Amino acid sequence: MNTFRLKKILVLALVMAGIVSCKKHFDVLPKTELDASQVYRDVYDANSAVMGIYGKFMGLADRYIILNELRGDLLQYTENADQFLRELSTHNVSPDNPYINPRPFYELIINCNDALKNFDIMLQKKTLKQDEYSQRYSDIACLRSFLYLQLGIHYGEVPYVTEALENITDINDPSRFPKLKFNDLLDALIKFTDNLPFLEDYPPAVGNSLSASLNIFLDNYSTQKIFINKKCFLGDLHLWKGNYSRAATYYKQIIDYNGSTGTGENFFSQYRMGTSDANYLVDYSRDGDASTLIMNDGWRGIFDSRALENEKRFGREWLWALPYDSRFKPANPLIALFSPIGGKYLVKPSKTIIDNWNNQQQNPVANAGAGTGIPYDARGLLSVSNIGGQPVVMKFIYDYINYATNTPYNPLNKNGRWFLYRQSHLYLRFAEAANAEGAIAPGLHRLAYALFNNGLRTNFQFPAGTPAVDQAKYQNTFFLPDVYRFDARQIDVPSAIRGPHHRNTGIRGRALLRNYQFPVGADSLTAIETGLIEEGALENAFEGTRWADLLRFALRRNNPAIIADRIADKLTKDGVGNAGAVRARLMNRDWYLPFKLQ
Repeated sequence: MNTFRLKKILVLALVMAGIVSCKKHFDVLPKTELDASQVYRDVYDANSAVMGIYGKFMGLADRYIILNELRGDLLQYTENADQFLRELSTHNVSPDNPYINPRPFYELIINCNDALKNFDIMLQKKTLKQDEYSQRYSDIACLRSFLYLQLGIHYGEVPYVTEALENITDINDPSRFPKLKFNDLLDALIKFTDNLPFLEDYPPAVGNSLSASLNIFLDNYSTQKIFINKKCFLGDLHLWKGNYSRAATYYKQIIDYNGSTGTGENFFSQYRMGTSDANYLVDYSRDGDASTLIMNDGWRGIFDSRALENEKRFGREWLWALPYDSRFKPANPLIALFSPIGGKYLVKPSKTIIDNWNNQQQNPVANAGAGTGIPYDARGLLSVSNIGGQPVVMKFIYDYINYATNTPYNPLNKNGRWFLYRQSHLYLRFAEAANAEGAIAPGLHRLAYALFNNGLRTNFQFPAGTPAVDQAKYQNTFFLPDVYRFDARQIDVPSAIRGPHHRNTGIRGRALLRNYQFPVGADSLTAIETGLIEEGALENAFEGTRWADLLRFALRRNNPAIIADRIADKLTKDGVGNAGAVRARLMNRDWYLPFKLQ
């Protein structure tokens, strides 16, 4: 086996083992050269390879955010940024821009390929049991597919390499690895990932005995949410491809993670996008009084491990997030990216997203005596702070910067999380799939609208005057195809019914906002798509989803203005770049980065 790759695996395992430091589980001896029999001996070595790969993956966090947000309309560079960040924001990228070098992605892909090859060997040699193999193989294979999806989104055409290469520069040989167009890449990824043998979470360790499970609790971190959620990712692949029922099927399996029947707080709140004993809402201590916005709990706490009831909230909101701890490598790159204290403050919110938050209207509060609600979306105040006169993206640095003082808790303690996937992403994409299928069943547009506005029960409510005996026929979508059926009933007569989704508030409902308003006479399909694009910005700003969302809608609708108009608006409002020239290029579908493996 090539010693370069072996060294890579050793380094990766040691890096990630810092976060999960139980020696029996994850440590690999720090020798400089080992052959395959010494690296892949048993399930613990396989675990080290898995965790090492995720350790290296964590080093991509800043690049992931930069490519997916700075190229979009919600993030802008600061005066501290170099020319290369400025190029990305203004869509005038030079081929030697280091941020667009795909090498870091391919280095990790080759590590994945090497691990998958050796997992196959271990299964053949019976040093991994079938279930151990299926779990680890599927995890790393799915992560590799995620990396390829990112490459497709940003470069359009890329080499699809599944071999454990001796030399990364071999990727540049088109006779061996011709580039696949994005649509063909999606076909290849779906064919491969759909057929993985294991799509569930790693099973948890049982009892207190030593276990080979990768779903454990070490160094104050649960490892469960470190690993990619394979069903969410498969839903995303099918959504990109236009296989909407298939996408919705995968998403619905996560929405109904706790089943369709049950009781208890977790059953009714995990991934249900609703109320909970751990508050997710934009909230005020006095209804309708803007000066009493709650900061130590509620929606902001989704991003802050110190917030009240954070562990409950984290487990019910997040599907994929990786922790950074100052005691271990890799260092947290997101503080350098976002923070003006202890960081480099390279990027900031665009005026476009600030304006969008400020143009929203909260629901009026009758007992506050107001005819209209608070005239802005408070998620803006919970996502951005003013520090030293500068607007600062806070979502990724709340564990470092005290929200009350705007100073670090401890300047040397740069903990945090790389947030990758949460239930708002899940619901917006499920709604996207339902809306795209609106022609197959009356009610699907309405379902999509309900999920990103004020919830299921409200939008499928029984008419006033409905006899009690007939009310249970409403507050549900049982009339839709199976994958789109929700039970949001909250009925007390003639007998009590609490459907699994009766607490669903919708995404805007959770933010206390008025429903999205359609233009008069608008087509439901395109109007709801536009609403989903705008709500994706308001809810998920800066989380690494924006460029992909804009690209996917532009491709589906065959409308380059979806990208071009929004980028031009950002550049115009921020007074940077040549907005007219950039819009013209984007209208000409100049959306992809030059591919140059350096």
